[in-house]
Amino acid sequence: QVHLVESGGGLVQAGGSLRLSCVVSGSFTIIGTMGWYRQAPGKQRDLVATITMLGSTTYVDSVKGRFTISRDNAKNTVYLQMNSLKAEDTAVYYCNSRVRTAASWSDYWGQGTQVTVSS
Repeated sequence: QVHLVESGGGLVQAGGSLRLSCVVSGSFTIIGTMGWYRQAPGKQRDLVATITMLGSTTYVDSVKGRFTISRDNAKNTVYLQMNSLKAEDTAVYYCNSRVRTAASWSDYWGQGTQVTVSS
């Protein structure tokens, strides 16, 4: 069993900042690429940012220069620092991680954390 637990969401005014965290726990051998996705009401879940095991990152254009993804491999944790937040960043944010168990590589998701930006 592998579990992802997000934290750090909340309500913030436009222009403010939040830091999301996601901890991976359970029985696994390696954590591969980790990422953050978000889903606004009535919309599909979209990729926000990813980070590989070696620290290479990618971002969707709308968050470049405002969001920073990072990871602490010793703590099995991925972070998303969100600055200069906008109303359109409001969504449920989900952590995703590709994890190798004894059998194979699989993708796992957290339960989501709500981020609400008031304008």
